[in-house]
Parts: sequence; C-alpha cells; structure tokens
Amino acid sequence: MPSDTGKSSCNSQNSNNNNRILIVKKDRPGMALIDTISASPLLKSFVAGSFSGTCSTILFQPLDLVKTRLQTHITPIPAGGSMGMIATVGKVIQNERIFGLWKGVTPSIFRCVPGVGLYFSSLHWLKTNFCEGAPGPLQAIALGVVARTITGVTMIPITVVKTRYESGVYSYGSVREAMSSIYMKEGARGLTCGLLPTLLRDAPFSGLYLMFYTQTKKRVPQYYLEGDFAPAFHFTIGVMAGLLASAVTQPFDVVKTKMQLYPHKFTSLYQACIYVQKKYGPQGYFKGLVPRMLRRTLMAAMAWTVYEQITKSFGLK
Repeated sequence: MPSDTGKSSCNSQNSNNNNRILIVKKDRPGMALIDTISASPLLKSFVAGSFSGTCSTILFQPLDLVKTRLQTHITPIPAGGSMGMIATVGKVIQNERIFGLWKGVTPSIFRCVPGVGLYFSSLHWLKTNFCEGAPGPLQAIALGVVARTITGVTMIPITVVKTRYESGVYSYGSVREAMSSIYMKEGARGLTCGLLPTLLRDAPFSGLYLMFYTQTKKRVPQYYLEGDFAPAFHFTIGVMAGLLASAVTQPFDVVKTKMQLYPHKFTSLYQACIYVQKKYGPQGYFKGLVPRMLRRTLMAAMAWTVYEQITKSFGLK
C-alpha cells in the first residue's frame, strides 16, 4: 500500500513540473506567435515571403535607384545600356557617396517586405482554392496576375514614395513626411498616380514569371530540386524566368516612373506614352532596361529561392 509521503512527493514533483512549464512559457512570450504562424499556411507563406523580400530588397536596392535615375534624367550615353548604368553609379557615388546608392531603401522595405509577403500568401491561397496540383501555363499566368494585382493596388502609395525617393527630384525626410506631403498637395490621387502602368508592368511580369518558373521546374529532374544543390537550381530557373519577363514589361516601367514623378504633367497613360515616343523614340521605352533586368531578375530569383527553402522547412511543400 503506497504511503501518503509518496503521494505528497509525487504531487510536489508534478507541481514543480507545472511551475517549470509556466516559467518557460513566461520566458518565451514569442512562442504564442510562433504557434499561430505554424497553424496557418497563409501566415507561413506571408512570413516566408516577407523574409525573402527583406533579403532581396536590401541587396539589390542600388540597381533600382540607378534604373530610376536613368529613366528620370536625359543622358548623352545610351541610357538603357551598361555604359549609362556605370556612369550613373559613378555620378551617384561622387555626389552622394557610396550610401547614396541605397537612397530609398526605407520605402523599398516598407513596400517590398509586406508586398512580397502579401504576394506569396495570395498566391498560396489562389493555388489552394483554384488549382488542383501544379498549375498549367495559362493557370500560372492567371495566378501571377491576380496575386500581383492584389499586391500592387494595396502597396501603390508606398510605390509612389519609393519612386520619388530614388529619383533625386524630391527631398523627403521620412516616409511619413513624404506621404503626408503628397496627400496635402495632391490628395489621394497623388498617392495612387501611376497605378495603371504599375499594374500593366507588375501583373504581366508576375504572370509570365510564374509561368516560365513553374514550367521550367517541371522539366528539371526532381532529384535536382530536392538535393544539396536545390537552391542553386531554383536560383538559376528564377534568373531565366526573370530575364524573359523583365524584357516584355520594361516599357510600362518607364511610363510608370514618368507618371509618378510628374503627376501634374502626365495625368493619363496615353499622355505619358506620347511624351516618351516624341522625346526619345521607341528606344525611350527601354531606358533603364539593364539595371531593371538585373534587379528584377536577381531579386525575383532570390525571393523564390529563399521562399522555396523556407516553405519546405515550414512543411508547406
């Protein structure tokens, strides 16, 4: 027959264990958030996308700034070529020092981090609800277009601020000051200017990118995408997809920049297109092509590579 002392000892031990559990929970307040993320595939996709967006945004910000400067200023050197890009980099470093190449990184982070997270979570939701298995070519284009449209409309105010930060035409002390200034002077229209060309640039890019990416992945043996060299293969596939999608959508990027920098001058997509055509000719639509191709291609490739690895570790794959 067990003694009361034994029962007391057992109860005491259980009490101590419970206390230890409570202490662990109190010492780790972030565990509730981690549990919430773990329980939701959509949140997992958002977190994975946001993390991949942070890495790629900080790393490739100089290319975005150079692209915007090339599209903003008239240069005697062919502005879409590598020589124009090198000359612009040199001028930025000379006038603004090396950190000038990261001007606009704050609004870029405000835009890309939640934007990429929203894109991947929207894509995950769309694939889960409207696709059975791997999407076909047309399905991939449709998924990419819809997911990017949702993101583009949501993030357009930060896109306007980011473009103006990078251009050197405007000088704002902070993102909050920029948004307040634009709203006071131009109203809600100022915070959404260039929305149409932004969507015409980003939605087809995402649709074409996703199609090229998913279709190329299907043609690569599965063991290459699951082994030690999986990140390298994902990155290579992403680069190929990005180059093709960037070249097709470049003209809309030029028009978007003009409309966001000079909203009073260009009140419609048609006006901006006519101006570019008359001022620069057909080649004007490809100003800043090289840095944009480098930036969008490398950024998308890195974002998808990081996303693939994180979602795999989250158990979404």
